Amino acid sequence: MAITSGPEGLGTRMRHVLEILDGDVARFLADLGLGDYRPRYSPVVRALLQHGPLSIRDLAEAMRVTHSAASQTVAQMNRAGLVSLEPGADARQRIVSLTRKTRELLPLIEAEWTATTEAMAALEAELPYSLRTLLDAVAEALERKPFRERIGETEAAREVL
Repeated sequence: MAITSGPEGLGTRMRHVLEILDGDVARFLADLGLGDYRPRYSPVVRALLQHGPLSIRDLAEAMRVTHSAASQTVAQMNRAGLVSLEPGADARQRIVSLTRKTRELLPLIEAEWTATTEAMAALEAELPYSLRTLLDAVAEALERKPFRERIGETEAAREVL
């Protein structure tokens, strides 16, 4: 399915590209024998390797995702036996740690991460500009002025509000 040019459907196109990338990473993981390991787990693994056990809130911050997104991923990983959850300082807090199972899979996880990083660099070399730089610039612009605010400033929004 070709992605057409034009202003319509920008979010749809971004999701489509992400689905293509994640789908191919998932297929590569399956080739490595990690069919139950999802691409979305690697940022959790990498954050926990770098920082050690973290609360879900701190994990979300380290990964730059919402608390809800981190919590959903951690729940999936916990069901798969890849992380463990322990009570934190208060009853609402859960501390996430890598399990022995995940630590045993680290050579394969790291091999996938390295291969994916190299493949992304090769893909970016084909593009007229760096996708990472563009995405960082978009995120920074949206931190300066949220998209909701930008929508509200449009003529169309002023006509209906």
